[in-house]
Formats: sequence, C-alpha cells, structure tokens
Amino acid sequence: MRLKSLFASAFALSVGLAALPAITDEARAETLRVGTEAQGIPFAFMNDQNQIDGFMVELIKVIGEKVGFDVQMEPMEFSALIASLTSGKIDLISAAMYNTPTRAEVVDFSDDVYSFGEGMVVSKEDTTEYTSFQDMKGEVVGAQVGTVYIAALEEAGIFSEVKAYETIPAVMNDVNAGRIKAGFVDYPVASYYLGQGQFPDVHLVKSYQTALPGKIGIITAKGDTERMTKINAAIAELKSSGELDKMIEKWSLN
Repeated sequence: MRLKSLFASAFALSVGLAALPAITDEARAETLRVGTEAQGIPFAFMNDQNQIDGFMVELIKVIGEKVGFDVQMEPMEFSALIASLTSGKIDLISAAMYNTPTRAEVVDFSDDVYSFGEGMVVSKEDTTEYTSFQDMKGEVVGAQVGTVYIAALEEAGIFSEVKAYETIPAVMNDVNAGRIKAGFVDYPVASYYLGQGQFPDVHLVKSYQTALPGKIGIITAKGDTERMTKINAAIAELKSSGELDKMIEKWSLN
C-alpha cells in the first residue's frame, strides 16, 4: 500500500507540473547592458534621485520595450564607451555620440534619431562676436576627450594649447574660472546647463557658426545585424508615430 501511495503521489506531482504554463522565449526578456555618459545632460545624466536619466536613456528603454529586451544602464566616461562595447563589457551604446566614418569602422550606428553641432562658450564678459574657432588663434581652448571637436581643434594647429576634459561641465568650469579662453562643446548640452542657471560667468556665442555638425543614434557591436535591424524598425515606428518628436520636445532639444 505504501508503494502504491508513493507512485500515486509522484503521478499527481507530474500531472501538476505538466499543467503549469510553459515559460516561453518571450517571457525570458533578454537584459542588455547599455553604456551611456553620466554627465551628458539632457541626453544622459544622473538626476536628483541619483538615477540615470535623459533623452537617450528614455529612448533606449522605449526601444527595448518595442523590440523585447530589458535595459541595464551603465553610466561611464564618454571616452570609455566604444572600448567597453568592443571588449564586450556592454552590449549597446545610447549616448550623444556622433556617427563618424572612423567610429563606423569599429561599431555600427542605427538610423539617426537626432542631429546637432558644437557651440562655443566663453566668459560672460567677452562680448566679441566670434564666428568660427579660427577666431581663437593663439588662445588656450578646450573640449571633451573622445569627441570630434578635440581632433578638429588639434588639426587646426592655430592654438597655443588644446586642453582635453573628461566631461562637458569640466570644460565649462574652466571657462567659468578663466583657465581657458573658450570651450567647444555639444550645443544642446551647454544650452541646457546655462538654462538651468549653472556656470553663471559663461555664455554661448550666438554668432558662432557650427563647423562640425553630426547625427546620433543607437550603437551596436560591429556586425550585430539582427539586433540592429530590430532597433531600426523600432526607431522607424517612433518617427512615424510622432513619439520621437515628443521625446525631443520633452528634453528641450527642439
């Protein structure tokens, strides 16, 4: 009788397990590590709750919902993003990084989601109507390391020194303190900081004409075609529905 009871219990357990719903591949959402910049407001930054936030953060999360993956944001220095992707430490990049031929040799860029150019920031007391970075010949200037601005300034060969900084706030802080004559940074980032009342002794030069416009998108490892196809389909949907335009407006990028 005891043996029959054991067989009966085992049968009941097997029937119960068989009745449970199967866990589908869709239910096992893949979690992707997404690299972004920690101080690239309003594209990506740490908010008052010490959480990563911003346009590119919201964008990749929305894309993840549409494509079917979860997002684990990995804030880091801008200059470390591509190396982290190519070494496999992260799976994607979602940051204000220009799509350039040099970068496209080692990583893949999605369809464009936004475009902008550099701005010139100088002391508030400096009211000269500069129109290009050539107007700063012989001066000490600065830009963020890893950006196309650094290379362009160095290749110009007209400055007494080109200083490289890890973050845009660091560039603006040295302009603010008078340690450099001008800084060349992402225009929307500088505009956002100044609009929030930060760096009160600095202003954007309105007469300056952008020389290095660029476009940004989501970045995958080189040859990750299947994932990129899905990401581009999600971006196309966001554009056609107007949702991308709403995000751009939300983050004061229009």
